[in-house]
Amino acid sequence: MKALPGNPYDGHTLATVIPEMEALVGNTIARMLMDKGYRGHNAPPDYKFRVFISGQKRGVTPRIKRQLRRRSAVEPVIGHLKEEHRMGRNYLWHRRGDAANAVLAAAGYNFRRLIHWLSILWRLFFNTLLATLQPVPV
Repeated sequence: MKALPGNPYDGHTLATVIPEMEALVGNTIARMLMDKGYRGHNAPPDYKFRVFISGQKRGVTPRIKRQLRRRSAVEPVIGHLKEEHRMGRNYLWHRRGDAANAVLAAAGYNFRRLIHWLSILWRLFFNTLLATLQPVPV
């Protein structure tokens, strides 16, 4: 999650974001699947053929087509971040506030997922424990 100051065009953010993502992940990115907002992107030259945009026809294999359709699953996550984690309205100040708000909204989303996963795990554990402790009818 990163907040970029101002209102930059989506395609113009790739030159700064791709190297940071690779440093964070610790691996080379094989391909990027983007929406149409990244048309006319300014990705570094060695990434030009690894950036695929939805609706693209050339150089798209059936596997990449499947992955492009799967990419649409990210859009609801962005909507949830804006609605349920207060990214729609920022009460913090200026660029530092925007950056902090973006990171805190992503952290809140991840914590919510973690708590949900832990509650499922706790229910499974508790139900298994109850099943083993119930008396056997004689």
